Amino acid sequence: MKTYIFACVHNAGRSQMAAAFFNQLADPSLARAISAGTNPGPHVHPIVLEAMHEAGLDLTSARPQLLTDDLARDATMLITMGCGEACPHIPGLRRDDWPLPDPKSLPLAEVRPIREAIRARIAALLAAEHLTRA
Repeated sequence: MKTYIFACVHNAGRSQMAAAFFNQLADPSLARAISAGTNPGPHVHPIVLEAMHEAGLDLTSARPQLLTDDLARDATMLITMGCGEACPHIPGLRRDDWPLPDPKSLPLAEVRPIREAIRARIAALLAAEHLTRA
């Protein structure tokens, strides 16, 4: 089982959306995603909950968590989400950065394109890694 970690600073927006789309679209027998942050917030942003609800995904039970060495130890890849200097570096772990705007404090109309950009990136990643659901 491969594990992909999606990380942003507060783990309250982009990384939560990415992990949710990954787990929806990936073959669960091959891979899973987790999300984490370098400075986790208290909860997922309400606007992100609303945007994901529109996309048919319920993130009300999602909770931000700290990205730790233990969490990343057996991961296949770390995808950071535009966190700049705060992005972690974990030796030996494949890494990519997706520079996407932070949806915090944005209106829903501006969060939707971020959500769709994340969904498209997830679909491309799953296709490239041969992890798409049958």
